[in-house]
Amino acid sequence: MNTILKETFDRYPSVYPLRDLSITFCDFELENPFILSAAPSTDELDIVRHGLQMGWAGAVLKTTSIPGTPVSLTYPLMTGWRAGDHRLLGMGNIDLISIYPIDEIVARVKILKKEFPRRLIAASIMGQSKQAWQTLASSLFKAGADLIECSFSCPQGSMGEEPGKMLAQSVEATELVARWVKEAADTTPVLIKITPLVTDIVEIARAVERAGCDGVTAANSFPSLMGVNLQTFVPEPNIGGNSTFSGYTGPAIKPLTLYTVAKIAQATSLSISGNGGISNWRDAAEVMAVGAGCVQLCTAVMHYGFQIIDDFTSGLSHLLDDVGLAKVGELVGRALPNIRDHHSLPRQKVRSRINEQTCIRCNVCYLACRDGGHMAIEYRGQDQVPCVLEEKCVGCGLCAQVCPVSDCVTMEICSGT
Repeated sequence: MNTILKETFDRYPSVYPLRDLSITFCDFELENPFILSAAPSTDELDIVRHGLQMGWAGAVLKTTSIPGTPVSLTYPLMTGWRAGDHRLLGMGNIDLISIYPIDEIVARVKILKKEFPRRLIAASIMGQSKQAWQTLASSLFKAGADLIECSFSCPQGSMGEEPGKMLAQSVEATELVARWVKEAADTTPVLIKITPLVTDIVEIARAVERAGCDGVTAANSFPSLMGVNLQTFVPEPNIGGNSTFSGYTGPAIKPLTLYTVAKIAQATSLSISGNGGISNWRDAAEVMAVGAGCVQLCTAVMHYGFQIIDDFTSGLSHLLDDVGLAKVGELVGRALPNIRDHHSLPRQKVRSRINEQTCIRCNVCYLACRDGGHMAIEYRGQDQVPCVLEEKCVGCGLCAQVCPVSDCVTMEICSGT
């Protein structure tokens, strides 16, 4: 199956009998683990309503603040990063908070809770003072929100420490403001949306835990510069001949999200809402396997539409049957025992093997090994078939990674190791 067909199949597999995918997250019974992240998709009431009708288990309304907070949007907001085959690997955005202040969000929370009592209705907030943070949290508690998410990962300042920093880049500021919010939120669970752009993500998570909050949303977007036009030398997006830094999302950041979620899950008892780089049900299952109790989606929904929820629920149902899990909750953290420090990994002798029957003679493995490996591949015979030199191969795995043919190059553990 070629790459394009496989990706299409991954996104829209044949319908599989749905399992009970319910899971409890922050004391709320979710119908399934998939909720809509604070984003353009949750900034209009009718759009959120449509998403919930399609089967999403909940939604976090786009980040709001107190009335009078400046919201200076400029367009275009988004820039795509594409690979050579034009596949959209990532998205950069310069979007800010919602144009709707807390009063409007409170009204929407009430409407959505009435229409969708079994869906998690949450809202994201950001403030620039203790009074603002606590007013926002208190308002959502009184409105009946199921959860409050705090945006500590947007460049709204760091409460007087270093202007321009994200709040979650400071351990002290994170703990202080998280405590303010938790005090004002009363019984409503509080998630702190953090940034992975820190020296030690565990220290930030522990600050959230010390503040008494219920969990974190991780890993969010990554600050980035999306590209430079080499004719005009204006970076993307071009806003009247100027540009700025973007928040980077999409498939390319999934490995960073896995790292962030796993590190937090290993070191704390916080509930984790996984967010960032999740494009299909396999990605979501991986994020849950390293510790996330639910999964938020933004870029994939903006790219493919709300209907991908069918793929996610169908695919997850198939996985549970395939690996013999009775409940979705059994998936959470299942991979964590297999993540070790480098020094404790087993030492084994590995060698690469090339399948002559499936090899297309593209030379990629040969060139990679010659110039980036150990010169352990040579050509033999009239057909110039690449062959591994046992005495030189150390088993680094580079050839298997660059080979364009699935399972043509495999890594085998040598006997006696």
